[in-house]
Amino acid sequence: MKASRTPPLIAIVGRPNVGKSTLFNRLVGGRPALVHDTPGLTRDRRYGELEYFARKLRIVDTGGLDPDAEQDVIGAGIHRQAHAALKESDAVVLVVDARAGITPLDQEVVIMLRKLNLPVIVAANKVDSAKSDDLVHELHALGMGDPMPISAAHGRGVDDLVQGVVDLLALEPNVGDDDDEEVDAHETEEQALERPLRIAFVGKPNAGKSSLVNRLLGVERSLVHNVPGTTTDPVDTDFEFGGSSYTLVDTAGIRRRGRIDEETERISVSLAISQLRRADVVILVIDGNEEPSEQDARLAGMIEDSGKGLIIALNKSDLLGGQGALTKLKEKTKDELHFLNFAPMHLISALRGDGVSELMKLVDRVAKESRKRITTSELNRFFAEVCQTHPPPNKGAKMVTIHYLTQARVSPPTFLLFANHPTAVDKSYNRFIANQLRSRYGFEGTPLRVFVKPKSQGRNRKSGAKKGVNKRVPKPAPGPKRGQRNARRKRR
Repeated sequence: MKASRTPPLIAIVGRPNVGKSTLFNRLVGGRPALVHDTPGLTRDRRYGELEYFARKLRIVDTGGLDPDAEQDVIGAGIHRQAHAALKESDAVVLVVDARAGITPLDQEVVIMLRKLNLPVIVAANKVDSAKSDDLVHELHALGMGDPMPISAAHGRGVDDLVQGVVDLLALEPNVGDDDDEEVDAHETEEQALERPLRIAFVGKPNAGKSSLVNRLLGVERSLVHNVPGTTTDPVDTDFEFGGSSYTLVDTAGIRRRGRIDEETERISVSLAISQLRRADVVILVIDGNEEPSEQDARLAGMIEDSGKGLIIALNKSDLLGGQGALTKLKEKTKDELHFLNFAPMHLISALRGDGVSELMKLVDRVAKESRKRITTSELNRFFAEVCQTHPPPNKGAKMVTIHYLTQARVSPPTFLLFANHPTAVDKSYNRFIANQLRSRYGFEGTPLRVFVKPKSQGRNRKSGAKKGVNKRVPKPAPGPKRGQRNARRKRR
């Protein structure tokens, strides 16, 4: 699906805590940005898209602009991210809290925007009803045109705001685009291959996830600081490497539940975990300066349960010294994450860039393995060989017969064994088959699923009719017995 032209980019800016992320969520749909009444919560640039009567717009959410905050390390980083968004934008939506009126910080933001010479629309937020429309009049003093009353939380006036942006940029409808068609929520294997590969970076706080993303991109896309919790929202970034397209997702550091105190961090951790379902490959980033912990094992377990391709990246390897220390780190990681013997382990240094290019090649390999499909005929030749040495064990008096093996899906590769007595097949045999499949066909970096199903599934066992048809087929009426036929012949 290709658009006829690149949609313009609209930056949502303003001082902290005026409702920018709430407006962003309202425009792009869903809840992709973390929202809370804590100033400075949005720290990185977040991008989304919307379509308004065949006109496409890209939206970028920014952190609160506060020149005085540049004295603080994180505040300075937020300011840099917002400035970077403004430099690449075609227009600006300046969000102002209409209830609070014009503050000195609002005036400083306006002065900064005038220097950029970009078209600006003022969104007077928190005007929840017509009774509050009078609050807008004061905002004319900003000198940025007629403010538009909106309520980002309730949706009031948001359509008028988008129409104002369309009119400001004189956007024409995109005629003949294929993007008008509704996309099926369940993507096919072909659709998965056509879109960019989605890579999620997951790990404990301060493991180096954001540094790794920035190293790959070559720019400061995610704010980096040694304070745990610097990254709050999951940050998506499109990226190209070696002629292939990717979407990199930097997530918040995930700590143990008992150590998560603030509500905002609980929400950001929940958003990070939700990214596992959307990813194709997950990179578990572990701080090589620390021994792999129970929390790393918990995260690894969640990734395995999600069924996604997995790579273990041991970061900060440049700080460990010689080869002996690196070998020791690998052995400790293998011991702690012993249930992930299928996942490749890779040493990197996000700070220096060591091993980062090789990491992307490993991502491609794992993604390919996750999407691998084996034909049913090949699987049954393989299974016949396995059964010669390891037939399915019988449970009690039931004689287990497995009729055939087939692959049901990819990502994760899922296999079905069809047997006469499915409940009699122990789960240990499923694990054995999974190990044999991995030994024969690879599947590096991807979990395998093996399930046992009844061969007669889909049919009524009593009648043999198709599932859902309960009527018995009546037997034909019995004919006359032999003695009765002979008596009739004598009477004749």
